[in-house]
Amino acid sequence: MTLLDFDCVTLSNVSHAYGRRYALKQVSLTCKSGEILGVFGPNGAGKSTFLTLLSTLLDPSSGEIRYGEVAPGVPGAALRARIGLLGHDLHLYPELSARENLEFFARLYGVNDLYQTVDSALKRSGIVDRGHEPISKFSRGMRQRVAIERALMHRPRLVLLDEPFTGLDDVAMRSLSVRLRELRLDGVIIVIATHDLDFSAGFIDRAAILKSGKLVTIETAANKLRSSYEAHIYGGA
Repeated sequence: MTLLDFDCVTLSNVSHAYGRRYALKQVSLTCKSGEILGVFGPNGAGKSTFLTLLSTLLDPSSGEIRYGEVAPGVPGAALRARIGLLGHDLHLYPELSARENLEFFARLYGVNDLYQTVDSALKRSGIVDRGHEPISKFSRGMRQRVAIERALMHRPRLVLLDEPFTGLDDVAMRSLSVRLRELRLDGVIIVIATHDLDFSAGFIDRAAILKSGKLVTIETAANKLRSSYEAHIYGGA
């Protein structure tokens, strides 16, 4: 399979409805190579739908999403091979060990140097000594670390992370932030949906704030993120 490449993702008036309820309404923005975009908003604002649309697992009800110069709806599996997704469901098999999970997904991704890649992923997740234990014995934070490696080990061009800091301790959070900065330097497009305003402000490049499915602002000043968020979400703007 020939892999596609792209240096931006552009949403043009994208909406998505579940029946009569719109989860996302006419959102337009561009995410560029070497950028970390944070997506913020209260529960039900449309953050998860936004990521799912970018992952191609959902189609827009209207509008279009374009990956570089690739025409919408054309690429299929070739495009999905360039996307890494971490959702609320970690997509790990509890009866398999961490190593077996990573080897399974590495084969699905067609990863070269499979065993070396899995060894590196286990080392990055900090569980080398427990790699042969079943995932069912792991804490939420440990499972989260394995799932992050599962989403990244095929070197995607577009990385989509939904609440990636869930269950992580301070050391693991800071390690992940360093990893994301490294990916940014490699030209990866990173989109993070999270409630963690203060920690995320330290490394994101722009912040998209959603409210009731609408993009209400894009913030570029990290030191104004919380005040901008509170103004747009709770009133006063």
